[in-house]
Amino acid sequence: MPSSTRRDFLATTGTLAAGLWVAPAALIAAPTGEAKIKILSTKIISQQPEIYHGWPTLTRRANGELILVWSGGRELHVCPFGRVDLMRSHDNGETWSYPQTVIDGPIDDRDAGVLETAKGTLLVTTFTSLAYAPGLAQAGAAAKAGKPTWEDAKLKRWLAAHNRISEEQRNQQLGNWMIRSTDGGLEWSARYRVPLNSPHGPLQLSDGRILYAGKALWTEEGRIGVAESKDDGQSWSWLATIPTRKGDDLSQYHELHAVETSGGRLIAQIRNHNAHSNYETLQSVSEDGGKTWSEPESTGVWGYPSHLLRLRDGRILMSHGHRRGPIGNQARLSEDDGRTWSKPIVISSDATSSDLGYPSTVELDDGSFVTVWYERRPDNPLAQLRQAHWKLA
Repeated sequence: MPSSTRRDFLATTGTLAAGLWVAPAALIAAPTGEAKIKILSTKIISQQPEIYHGWPTLTRRANGELILVWSGGRELHVCPFGRVDLMRSHDNGETWSYPQTVIDGPIDDRDAGVLETAKGTLLVTTFTSLAYAPGLAQAGAAAKAGKPTWEDAKLKRWLAAHNRISEEQRNQQLGNWMIRSTDGGLEWSARYRVPLNSPHGPLQLSDGRILYAGKALWTEEGRIGVAESKDDGQSWSWLATIPTRKGDDLSQYHELHAVETSGGRLIAQIRNHNAHSNYETLQSVSEDGGKTWSEPESTGVWGYPSHLLRLRDGRILMSHGHRRGPIGNQARLSEDDGRTWSKPIVISSDATSSDLGYPSTVELDDGSFVTVWYERRPDNPLAQLRQAHWKLA
């Protein structure tokens, strides 16, 4: 079984197939008019500054409660301690409950997604990783050779966590996982495997199905596409594979998210690390409920990964990290079901490290927005959760 993670895949840039690559006719137009924004507040909302927080997802329940999940309990971006934590807000993000751990397996639990289904069920997603293992092995070997590269206490702590189970058991723990709650998150099911993963989880469709766009990790083929559930997230089946753009290497596609437009069109966006339009978000669409998908095209938006939200007025909001100046988080609006996107809406631009992002956004009753992301701040090397409350001016 492969022991690398999605972020290992991201470290290697794919090359284009030999021969002349000809760009297809553009299906997505250049950015349109600029949307103006007013930031109402920005603040750190995590309550454990002594640990690293990563890859959050925010959702708003039908009753107005905000649910936030992320990978918590961490020491670093890659470590053996990751778990999935959850906080709640009953006042639109003004205050948050103390974190509650909902998934904590024996290896690293990473990106956390969350959805409330039409039936009121909460679905939380994650994937597991052993990306920390090579670094740990190197540190252990250096210590045995009398040339330690880590503090002894750190090495002992990581080894203790790593050796809670055997190597065979660790490999068995690799997978894409989901838990569900039918009582608002008071009690949760045991985790169960699902066919794929994406940072922000699945979406509810208007026809009652739940659709999950993502990448099939820990499989030889590594395909991207969509799975569907017809029983409120209890079981999943593969629905369709999203094709690869001509000249692209499929292994350089990552971290999808999807949305349904008011007209029933499905949009899936893809983090791209191919040489052609490297670091630009790609987009594929389905006009038949997810059964078939178009060849991906670049949106022209530099940044990743994206979170997609359909607003009450039918527009689509795309939130994404932006890891070049100005480093921070941005959003784009589409008024035509994803065919064109606005110029950037800058939500934050004061980051001092590219270790940030994965923003997700909810719309409040008054039409304003709350966006949450993770970010390393100048006064803390351990990434924290940061929130902006903003509105379109």
